Amino acid sequence: MPHSPATLSGVPAESRRVSLLTLGCARNEVDSEELAGRLAAGGWQLSDDPENSEVVVVNTCGFVESAKKDSVDTLLAAADTGAKVVAVGCMAERYGAELAESLPEADAVLGFDHYPDLAERLGEIVSGHKIASHTPGDRRKLLPISPAERPAAAAEVSVPGHGWIPRARLGEGPVAALKIASGCDRRCSFCAIPSFRGSFVSRRPEDILAEAAWLAGEGVKELFLVSENSTSYGKDLSREDGGTRALERLLPRLAAIEGIERVRASYLQPAETRPDLVRTIATTPGVADYFDLSFQHSSESVLRRMRRFGSTDSFLALIDQIRELSPAAGIRTNVIVGFPGETEEDVAELERFLTNARLDAVGVFGYSDEDGTEAETFDGKVDPELVAERVTKISALVEELTSQRAEDRVGELVDVLVEDTAEGAEDGTVVGRAAHQAPEVDGACIVLDAGETEAGQFVRCRVVDSEGVDLLVRPNG
Repeated sequence: MPHSPATLSGVPAESRRVSLLTLGCARNEVDSEELAGRLAAGGWQLSDDPENSEVVVVNTCGFVESAKKDSVDTLLAAADTGAKVVAVGCMAERYGAELAESLPEADAVLGFDHYPDLAERLGEIVSGHKIASHTPGDRRKLLPISPAERPAAAAEVSVPGHGWIPRARLGEGPVAALKIASGCDRRCSFCAIPSFRGSFVSRRPEDILAEAAWLAGEGVKELFLVSENSTSYGKDLSREDGGTRALERLLPRLAAIEGIERVRASYLQPAETRPDLVRTIATTPGVADYFDLSFQHSSESVLRRMRRFGSTDSFLALIDQIRELSPAAGIRTNVIVGFPGETEEDVAELERFLTNARLDAVGVFGYSDEDGTEAETFDGKVDPELVAERVTKISALVEELTSQRAEDRVGELVDVLVEDTAEGAEDGTVVGRAAHQAPEVDGACIVLDAGETEAGQFVRCRVVDSEGVDLLVRPNG
């Protein structure tokens, strides 16, 4: 579902009105807040009412088929308002003119290179000028092959979410995503993201810290660090900026910012998760002992066809390493079933891994071909009906295992960040998240007998029961 924007203050009432709708992941949300700031600086007033706006900008997602469909549906609904409709974001960047041709309801399809001048482009569109649709290209070719040469070259390339200065928050909650890098150098055979997000490029630590301090001043209590691959952070930076150990150095500095009470890293690659990084995340005060690890599968043969590394035993060894340092650490992952060449033995190996890993949350996806990926050309395609059967089977196992993991937490003490009042709940019940629960993708804590607790407060609670992956908790004393 798209997120409705908040109205920005400090913009003249006579300014033209624009609505900004965001689909997809937290990275897209950061990009939207940058666009919102640019539009406000360019004289546009953000409105939460698309039907009362001159332009509706839809920040699309182009990751999987279901996300593409949601993006198209949102663009069509926006067109029904009578406003001008502009598509931006990953789907627009990936398909450009092809999307424009198949979707005449959109008045423009703009790519990442249009972001710096978006306010001007919208003005032209409202005035009746036709903006040429974005022409897609492989964005990996825009930066040097050598990571060390990228920081200087990145200044000449539009990298969404890196220009934080004009950023404007589109929500008032106590959690904010903070982008630490963009792009990816990995070549997973099923993934198209590097082709339209580009090669990996880190943000400078001083820029991240400055934006984090600004977010703290806006009332943010938890920073949610996002990128396409956080474990690569710093590989293109100098030794003075931390180099390949930049994330280990950055996390404690973020946690020390006044007003920030919790920092959460995400999008970790198992093959790049170093012992020092595990220790930093597991033991640093103010950093959530939370590991969002992209396992994708555990059968060695499937992983090799995915152009990934690891195995059931190596992944379990990594999990053991984490829990030796922090027994209550939260660990989540996503897995793909039905990948070309996957056998029943491979599925059994994945089941062995999931059963022994005791993960807190698992997203289960059925494989489908993605345009332009290597896996699209693979033989051994699994019949779609069998893929669906395997998704159902693994999903049922995951539901049972994650519910057991939540039940195992009964009796634990957890620090809950209160975010909202439970819908339809009795007075004194609020909803929040513990350290092992990331926004939107994991479970939640239902805080019973919370009293005068307000959103943005941290409350130490004891887990008294569980419902699926959700925990029922009470303030401790």
